[in-house]
Amino acid sequence: MGKPGASGLTRIINAGGYSIKGLKAALKHESAFRQEVALFIILLPVALWLGKGWLHYLLLIGSMLLVLITELLNSAIEAVVDRVGNEHHELAGRAKDMGSAAVFIALMNVLFVWAMIAWHRFG
Repeated sequence: MGKPGASGLTRIINAGGYSIKGLKAALKHESAFRQEVALFIILLPVALWLGKGWLHYLLLIGSMLLVLITELLNSAIEAVVDRVGNEHHELAGRAKDMGSAAVFIALMNVLFVWAMIAWHRFG
């Protein structure tokens, strides 16, 4: 049996509202997310200039979107850990460190994808 609540189109509309609420919260409370959004806005036209065709555009823009997605998940983990308590706990620290590591790997992916496409274009 499923969870009680809205279903069908109402559930989809509600989910969209929750997503917008989450994006607003991240923009308001998470400086790293704001910085990554700013970088995305700056690099978007560069991606359209650097890429040669839809596959390049997909890789360049998709790699940046992956950073934003990962940062949102990392911020969610941090918020839950902070909600549970402020005292240091090994598992809480590990969860935060793993979230941070995920963002780092997503950023390294951006560097790798952009470097390979730049090398393909200019090398």
